Amino acid sequence: MFTDYKPSTGYDEYFSTEPTSPRDNLAPLLSSLGQMGLAELNRSHASASNLLRRLGATFRLNDSGVNGGERILPFDPLPRLISQSDWSNLERGLIQRLEAIDCFLADIYADQKIINDGVVPREDVESSQGWRPQMQGIQLPLNRWCHISGLDLIRDGQGTWRVLEDNLRCPSGVAYFLENRRVMKRLFPTLFAGRTVQPIDDYPSHLLRTLQDLAPWSDQPQVVLLTPGVFNSAYFEHSYLAQQMGIPLVEGRDLICEEGRVWMRSTNGLRSVDVIYRRIDDDFLDPLVFRNDSMLGVPGLVNVLVKGRVAIANAPGTGVADDKLIYAHVPSMIRYYLSEEPIIENVPTYLCSREDDRQFVLENLEQLVVKSVAEAGGYGMLIGPQASRSEIASFDTKIRDNPRNFIAQPTLQLSTVPALSDGELYPCHVDLRPYVLRGARDWVSPGGLTRVALKRGSLVVNSSQGGGCKDTWVVSDQGKPAPLSGAVLC
Repeated sequence: MFTDYKPSTGYDEYFSTEPTSPRDNLAPLLSSLGQMGLAELNRSHASASNLLRRLGATFRLNDSGVNGGERILPFDPLPRLISQSDWSNLERGLIQRLEAIDCFLADIYADQKIINDGVVPREDVESSQGWRPQMQGIQLPLNRWCHISGLDLIRDGQGTWRVLEDNLRCPSGVAYFLENRRVMKRLFPTLFAGRTVQPIDDYPSHLLRTLQDLAPWSDQPQVVLLTPGVFNSAYFEHSYLAQQMGIPLVEGRDLICEEGRVWMRSTNGLRSVDVIYRRIDDDFLDPLVFRNDSMLGVPGLVNVLVKGRVAIANAPGTGVADDKLIYAHVPSMIRYYLSEEPIIENVPTYLCSREDDRQFVLENLEQLVVKSVAEAGGYGMLIGPQASRSEIASFDTKIRDNPRNFIAQPTLQLSTVPALSDGELYPCHVDLRPYVLRGARDWVSPGGLTRVALKRGSLVVNSSQGGGCKDTWVVSDQGKPAPLSGAVLC
């Protein structure tokens, strides 16, 4: 099957240099793929798209619903494998990073020690679009701000794992992560033969427990998922997670704040609400505190939060740590708050707000990746080696006009994994979004959503830019016995 496959010149996760040199842990999978054959793989791949459509695993390119249509997130059937030893190290690094970020958020909205000690500039924090001064002085349950996080990781040309971005407000994609495994088990069961794959199906139960942990004042907390509505690009995920957890899916008009509590309207009258898993941006949460023209939020919600009678996951104000400029300070946060060295390093980053960095970036635009600090989904980005002269000139002007709004990073050779492209196997660049839950305890999803740049040669994995996804397997290390014979398909 892989006779004509040419691994990337960087780091290919299936083969070291040639198709005859598979990496550790790949032998059972390659054997199963060889027995299946490319023709059967393509037939089952077509069936996977039909199954995802029947399951309703769709997204919208346009949040308004006017011009955007429902689309299937492109799915690639060749799984990505991560060894257990590799994963254990990543798991520790993710928890370390989020512990430091939580300390940072609790600090900047209270005593601001890290600012006063000169570790993080005040201007970097207070000029961030995610900064919410309204959250200053508010004590949160468990003193945690980021309860549900999705950090984007990449492997560079040497195979070293690095953090690319921190997604700390309303990280999306977990429904596709879960559905990918469901499709693989149904349509590609033979690929699991001979190995143990860590199960992921218990994510909804871990998520519900995390949310319930945030309401210590109640023995049976009422949890709801707050959605902007059916025209939101991630509405499938909102309804999917609410159904999986067995909690109500609500819109802002379904909730009301009275007598210092949040209540949900129901056919049996008002029911108290203890925890809100919000999938609405900060600006729209409470029109009395943030945007006064919001029709999506709940008037008075922040006042109830201040009184400690409702928990919101993630807390308003976490977006300041989502800022790509603040991202550059996370290693310093780890050293400052935890007195530890980062387990997973950042991608080297230049801050255009710094004069020396800005000058270097402007002189090397054709070699760098430039990102707007508040954009997501692959928007507001320049990939220098692939950009035209006019695009480079445009970003030169943008950076000079608003340097705080941009960072730059080297054009990394992201690792590749084989993917089906026009019926052939082709090395495609990938990243990884593991999901981390932090309530009374920490839990990290085994693996995560592997996003794949299905356009040949593309470095952009975002679904809005033509990217797709793969199932991610955390598997036993080679030579170590699996806890159970055969595959674990929980």
